[in-house]
Amino acid sequence: MNRELQERSARVEALLEEFRATGDERAMERAEELVRALMGLYAVGLARVVDLAGEAGLLRSLADDPVTGSLLVLHDLHPDDVATRIQAALDRVRPYLGSHAGGVELTEVDELGVAHLTLEGSCHGCPSSAVTVTTTVERAVLEAAPEVVAVEVTGVVAQGSPPLLQIGLRPGLESTASGPEPRWAHLESTAPPGGTAVLQVEGQPVLLANLAGTAYAYRDRCPRCTASLRGSPLAGDELACAACGAVYDVRLAGRGTDPEGGHLEPLPLLPDGTGWKIALVPGVAA
Repeated sequence: MNRELQERSARVEALLEEFRATGDERAMERAEELVRALMGLYAVGLARVVDLAGEAGLLRSLADDPVTGSLLVLHDLHPDDVATRIQAALDRVRPYLGSHAGGVELTEVDELGVAHLTLEGSCHGCPSSAVTVTTTVERAVLEAAPEVVAVEVTGVVAQGSPPLLQIGLRPGLESTASGPEPRWAHLESTAPPGGTAVLQVEGQPVLLANLAGTAYAYRDRCPRCTASLRGSPLAGDELACAACGAVYDVRLAGRGTDPEGGHLEPLPLLPDGTGWKIALVPGVAA
């Protein structure tokens, strides 16, 4: 969902929560009725916009736009069903998963609103791939299909890792991904095409790489010598640490070309319509 829409939606929820906190049930009922009435009013107008857009051949453009598409989903006017939207979201995130998952496929959305996915492949020994995949897929599915209540995932994403069992998409649902819950930060841009950049994002040093228009993000730290990767040359898909010469494959989850050289730590990175969003692990600073 577009960031401005998220902020406005959160504001509505906050105001309703203030009514609940007063303990005045009558006032709360009226407030909720007012919100429903306003949504119904705009739904009528939006339905007419959809009709006119369909007649003019513009409905696909409205559906694909992150702002208007979110509104169409909200009012059950989107031309694509939930399975189609989830599949399109998975297609969009695959390039940003690199080799963390060889395949991410939708099996079904059951009658309870749970989306069932299957993961195949491995990250060639990258232990952080489970968090990378679950966080990225969770975000993509939630934004594409907010009516989904949970995602259940089966499959292997890293050698020696247990299957990912469930990703909760609503407050109160538990996620089985280990480690602290990542938080998402906004980026205006990534690295220039064919290049890299190191940025401080909420106090965390982040290495960004751009391979033929596909962006990748990693923790800015060489696992072999612990130095920053700022200024390290990028040749094709391979990044060579300027301090120690260790080489890492940026496209393949940051895997070191030397089996003993370790791997870069990937960070989920997704386009969000106004720039990029990146998942950061709480408690890790520069």
